[in-house]
Amino acid sequence: MRETTQPERATDVSRDQEAVSRFVERFAADLAEAGMQRMGARVFAALLVSDSGQLTSAELAERLQISPAAVSGAVRYLTQVDMVAREREPGSRRDRYRLHNEVWYETLTRRDQLLARWEGTMREGAEVLGPDTPAGLRVTETADFFDFMQKELPKMLDRWRAHQAARREPADL
Repeated sequence: MRETTQPERATDVSRDQEAVSRFVERFAADLAEAGMQRMGARVFAALLVSDSGQLTSAELAERLQISPAAVSGAVRYLTQVDMVAREREPGSRRDRYRLHNEVWYETLTRRDQLLARWEGTMREGAEVLGPDTPAGLRVTETADFFDFMQKELPKMLDRWRAHQAARREPADL
């Protein structure tokens, strides 16, 4: 028996769907230009603009006018980089893909581990190149940058959490 897809209900039925599609493609292009896989960027942007933050493979394929295979490859990439989660619909064989809560915060938090690994590699590289050579100095400066980012990132994320909490508090009248 073939399963049917329930379309996501829009909170704002007055949305211009063409404008939404243009936004998705523009943001996806920005993400791809920054290094994200192109189809993964499109799927991520489509999930981001959905009111529920989650869509099925069929819904993604329809919205983006792409093949199910393209959706599959994109969500495989996005799950590998921990930007989306795959969930099974209860009583169904159909998967839904959803954004993680606080996706940007979580993504940056995980980048801290990557920065530590890169810093270590750069420090090893500086030793191999010779710490006083032009290349060794350049690689040392890169390691120092990664070290700086590791120290600053948690402070910045803490400020973001405080900012978000303050925005959610009711205004004193």
